[in-house]
Amino acid sequence: MPKPITMTQVSLTNLIAGARAGFLVSFPTDTVPALATVPEKAGLIFAAKQRSQDKPLILMAASAEDLWPYVKGSEDEYKIWQELVDKYWPGGLTLVLPASERLPKVMNPIDPTTIGIRVPNSAIAQTILAQTGPLATTSANFSGQSPLQTMAEIENQFPTVRTLATTEYEGEMSGMGVPSTVAKWTGINWQILRQGAINLDISSDNQI
Repeated sequence: MPKPITMTQVSLTNLIAGARAGFLVSFPTDTVPALATVPEKAGLIFAAKQRSQDKPLILMAASAEDLWPYVKGSEDEYKIWQELVDKYWPGGLTLVLPASERLPKVMNPIDPTTIGIRVPNSAIAQTILAQTGPLATTSANFSGQSPLQTMAEIENQFPTVRTLATTEYEGEMSGMGVPSTVAKWTGINWQILRQGAINLDISSDNQI
């Protein structure tokens, strides 16, 4: 069988074009580097990472406004979600919320009724996401292994993924290497699924 074509690190313009075209891309964020593609092509991420389909992906975007169409809730729920978003976004907090019909089921094959969403506190990530729209994302590593920390490591492990050239984000601090905190909305209050980059303050104001 022919060997896969190896991709070198690419420019910001080429990475954005690749993402829009449905290819796998990787770029820095405020936590760990992301492996990403358009939501409809999320199956590429599961295959590349050798990831079990019961481990859903995160939908990442440049703003909360870009993400709200993918979730659904009552007026009171939206108010609670917005309060948390106003306090912690952009940043290392992923909210797991009820999914709307707009979300491709391939994002969460086992339970397509929920979706994790996040806005990263990273200028380069927001620049990319503002031009691609929301992307299906996860950490760049084989499933069960530690997240890779540099574009060079990602390029080596995933040779067909378009990784962002280091020269494109020089001067921006790299991520802290700690995954995001994950909080799930139960319909009444928040349940912490993973403690991570954000020390989440869940007060009685953030529940119904």
